[in-house]
Parts: sequence; structure tokens; C-alpha cells
Amino acid sequence: MAIIGTRGYPSYYGGFETAVRKLAPFLADSGWDVTVYGRKNVKTDDRDRDSRVRVVTTGGIENKSLSTLSFGLTSCLHAMWTRPDVALVMNVANGFWLPLLSLRGIPTVVNVDGIEWERAKWGRLAKAVFRLGAKMSARFGNVLVADSKEIARRWQLDFSRSSLFIPYGGEAGTAESKADTLPNRGYVLAVARFVPENTIPEFLEAAGRLATDHDVVIVGSSGYGGPLEDAVRLLVDENPKVHWLGHISDDQRLLSLWKHCGTYFHGHSVGGTNPALVQAMANGAPTVARDTVYNREVLAGAGVFCEPTPDAIEAAVREVMGSPDIQQKLSNAALARVRDGYTWEEVCGSYEEALRVQIHSKGKIKVKP
Repeated sequence: MAIIGTRGYPSYYGGFETAVRKLAPFLADSGWDVTVYGRKNVKTDDRDRDSRVRVVTTGGIENKSLSTLSFGLTSCLHAMWTRPDVALVMNVANGFWLPLLSLRGIPTVVNVDGIEWERAKWGRLAKAVFRLGAKMSARFGNVLVADSKEIARRWQLDFSRSSLFIPYGGEAGTAESKADTLPNRGYVLAVARFVPENTIPEFLEAAGRLATDHDVVIVGSSGYGGPLEDAVRLLVDENPKVHWLGHISDDQRLLSLWKHCGTYFHGHSVGGTNPALVQAMANGAPTVARDTVYNREVLAGAGVFCEPTPDAIEAAVREVMGSPDIQQKLSNAALARVRDGYTWEEVCGSYEEALRVQIHSKGKIKVKP
């Protein structure tokens, strides 16, 4: 089987890559011959790389607008030649290339991700491309996978296609030492890509005020520089209690940051089940989240919700930081919530079953209304 549409294996870029790092070895354990398509800048000598997973590097245009489309095309062309029994395709932008796989009789399971055409970071043309890619995915994908029930509802409404619900899993960190020598339950943490829909500008304004009393740790970057990174640098220069760690590829370090934080702020507003949120929950992070249908679905009663304004963020974070009882209650609820359907074992098992069904049906079975 082939996995198409991520940066490769092992990669630490985002949610798709995290899923592949869990799924590929899981499938290999079950006897699958797994090939992951990726890009040349992924470290194949990573110590956590499973040697049973084959990595194929293809070419493409490495920029914000064309990378997914170009690397997806070359990956699909290569897969047409090798003809795997089934392909797991990530990201609806690759929906344009699903007809190529269909021509070769390769059944597909497509993870549709979030509602990309509603993300503020994309311009009008990019949004139109994602929307058209979604239509192509709905037409040519044999099975669609939605990582949240709300995303599945949107695809049923917009494209008249039902989806399998398979969320992301959470992993508890093994390190018990205090994260980065910061005080246990004594710092505010934010982990996010620097894009407006992740409530970064509002959090930065709140962080400047919170830093008068608490350490504030920011993990993430834009990947391309820009005004949000400039704003974080200025905030760090003006506030000794604000720490910007950039992008962290060391899993245990990041999990430890979640495990020991006093409050984790989750500002994501679009997408479905966010992998960072599930990871935070798996490590018992007391969470304040932007009030969205997606975040409420995942957290249920395991979080405090707030509006996306600096004042509301600051007030909610201060409430949690000021009460060890609230912190412990939220931490316990988060751990229980993860055990109730957000474990990697369940997630990987669901993907394996979907892939097996498509192999046995040779792509004739589609999930339909």
C-alpha cells in the first residue's frame, strides 16, 4: 500500500505527518508492505524510522502555493507505475490526481482534512483550488475519512458524500522531568502554526499581559517568516517571561511541555480534530480553547472555552492558572476523554480496516449517503 500527500516519513511537520509516523509502523507490524511518498528535505536517517517502511522521494515545487499540488502529482504518477493494492491519500488538494490512480485500478482512502477553502491564510485563488479539489475528492475517492463528526457533516451537506469518522490519537510523554526547567503547572503554553485562524494575534496580545505574572511558552512558527513571527520576536524582546521555542521536532520534549504546563491555550478555529489538541489532552494539559464546534466536539467537558479576543483569552487563562483544583479537574477529564476513542491503537486499527475493505472490493465499495 502507498501513502500519498504528506511530507514523508518520518516527518514532524503537522498532523498528517504525525499520523503517518504512527500508522506506517502499525501496518508493517500487521504484515503490510508500506510505501510513503515524501520530499527530499525529510531526514531518512532519523533514529525513530522503521526500516520496514519504504520511502520514495519525488520532485515538486517547494513553495506555499504549489508544493502540495506538485508533489502530489509526482507521487501519483510514480504510484501509477508501481500500482500498489491501495492508496491512502492525504489532503483534498490531491483530489485532482485521484483520476490517475483510478485509471490504474488503484482504490483510494482519502483523508479530507479540514475545510481548507475557509482558512484565512489562503487567497481567493487558493481557496477556489481547494474547493475544486474537494469536489474531485468527493467524486473520485473510494472512501473519504473525516477526522471529526462535524467535518463529516459538512461533507455530507456540501458534497453529498458520507465519510468514515477516524480522528487523531494522543500519546503520553515518557519524560517525567520538568519541561525545559520551567515550573510545573506554572507556565502558559501555546502550540500552533502562525496563521491568523489559530488566534495567534489575539493570543500574543493576551500573552503580553499574562507575562507580568506567569511564564508564557510559545511553540511554532509560520514556516515562511512574516509579520506574526516579527510580532513574537518583539514580544520576547519586551518580556523576559515570554519564551519562543520555534518548531519542535523532538516529540518527548513537546509532550513534556504539555504534561507540565499550567494552562494550554488552543486557538485553532478551523479544521476538525486537531492533533495538537489531542496530544495536549493525552498529557493531561489543563486546556483553554477557542469556542468552536470542533474544539467542543473533541474536548467535551475537558476544557474551558473562550471567545477569540485578548480580554477573553487572558481572563480564561488567569482563571485556570489561579486554581490548582481547576487544573487538576481539567487534567483528569482530558485523560479520560482520550481513553474514550482518541488512542492511536484505535485510530490505526480503523485505517487498517478501511484499507483492507478497499483491497478486497477492488475499489468497488464507496461510502455513500
